[in-house]
Amino acid sequence: MAFGIKRQELQEWKEKVKRGEIAFLTHYWLDDRFPEMRTVTKVGCSDLDKLIKWGEAYGIPARALHHRSEYPHFDLFGERQIAILTKENMLQQLARFK
Repeated sequence: MAFGIKRQELQEWKEKVKRGEIAFLTHYWLDDRFPEMRTVTKVGCSDLDKLIKWGEAYGIPARALHHRSEYPHFDLFGERQIAILTKENMLQQLARFK
């Protein structure tokens, strides 16, 4: 279950993904499979080659890609999430969701 974001933020992420941009969306998240995790960052892009290359640059294998119709994405959480958001200068998302 996702929460903590506004509809406009989700719409902006979707638009960027559709345009073939690498787009980041962090939100609070509850999932019984990962009880210790409280946030997730979705990194999406409709250009699959571009997204796969982006993931490979961070050691994320293509098999981790979620093929969700128009919004393919990788899910980041935990230490990897923090490291990548820091490297991508997405510090506002880190600060907002601690």
